Amino acid sequence: MGDASLAKIEDGREEDRERSMKVVVWDLDGTVWDGVLLEDSLVSLRDGVLDVIRALDGRGILQSISSKNDHDSAMTKLEELGIVEYFIYPQIGWGAKSAAIAAIASSINVGIDSLAFIDDQLFERAEVAFNHPQVMCLGVEDISSLLDMPQFVPRFITEDSRNRRQMYMSDIKRTQLEAEFVGPKDEFLATLGLELVLSRATLDDLQRAEELTRRTHQLNTTGYTYGYDELKAFMESDQHELWIASLEDRNGAFGKIGLCLIERSPTYWTIKLLLMSCRVMSYGIGTIMVTHAVCMAREAGVKLRAEFVRTDRNRMMFITYRLGNFNVVHEEDGAVLLENDCSVRNDFPSYVSVQVL
Repeated sequence: MGDASLAKIEDGREEDRERSMKVVVWDLDGTVWDGVLLEDSLVSLRDGVLDVIRALDGRGILQSISSKNDHDSAMTKLEELGIVEYFIYPQIGWGAKSAAIAAIASSINVGIDSLAFIDDQLFERAEVAFNHPQVMCLGVEDISSLLDMPQFVPRFITEDSRNRRQMYMSDIKRTQLEAEFVGPKDEFLATLGLELVLSRATLDDLQRAEELTRRTHQLNTTGYTYGYDELKAFMESDQHELWIASLEDRNGAFGKIGLCLIERSPTYWTIKLLLMSCRVMSYGIGTIMVTHAVCMAREAGVKLRAEFVRTDRNRMMFITYRLGNFNVVHEEDGAVLLENDCSVRNDFPSYVSVQVL
């Protein structure tokens, strides 16, 4: 791991300028704190690190840890320093950091290309860059300027952004509850008290709507990205429906987790975009949103079409359409047009309360 790996770090930095980071993964020894914990139990935070951690959290950028350390000692020190709450799915042990990075991305359910990794050791950065060239690798010399880098400056900071870590902590609690539950999936979901609200987007929703189009890649039918002004035009247009989905349960709020854009014509409506947060993948929210769209089209006396653009991440959304009685009517170069004649009536699942506003 010599010049080739270092070149990968530099090549990655060129690509990084075009990306937004969703997760920052921190090393501990020599990075979050000065010194080596196993050599000095009185290590203290590196100057300026706490401000950066708090600022990233306020911007809705999640944070985790990849550290070669004794797990219990490191977690105890994080608690003593008052920062343990900022890190989700910490990976503390003696394995390769590239494996830890992969585990964090999988646990949070985000693309590995949306992770940044900060480590004082060039070898560790090179090892991660060699195995995951998509990861943005940074040294401690970058910490002081991190908050000014465009990859860490969201266009908008919404209420959902500010609450993102708490939402993920609630997700972790739900996962633990599900692991302990004995019985069918639907019975577990019924214990959560899920409440879904589907409403037409308002001006107050548009910043979050833009954020959803820019951040959501996996559960996204087309990958179309719309800015605030475009979304506002759709919201005000007589030829379009733009609605947003919000979800909560007894463990807390998921926030605004879904978006649907429909273009209307006298003979058929077309779903131009349907997306939802990966955090609700297992709750059937996509099926509920499709069912609602079918009901709206049926009431209007039209067929419902849907555009779909195949990517390496969104196969689940194609399955959602197919299970929702959509048939392929045309496909070319990965762009698919589907159609539903709206003759089949489906009910919302019994485990969730759905309110349509």
